[in-house]
Amino acid sequence: MRAVLWGFLGVRRGDGHQEDMASLSFVHVIIAAVIGVIGFMTILLLIVRAVLAS
Repeated sequence: MRAVLWGFLGVRRGDGHQEDMASLSFVHVIIAAVIGVIGFMTILLLIVRAVLAS
């Protein structure tokens, strides 16, 4: 999950990226990315609802 979060931010050192690629499975990265996107969208929706309610 940590590697995917760094990917969302767009900051990752080259050596850290190589370590992640060596130890991660493609399926794990996809699952973590889907969970991250769902969490991000949920937070955005909650913020929008809070702003519109007030």
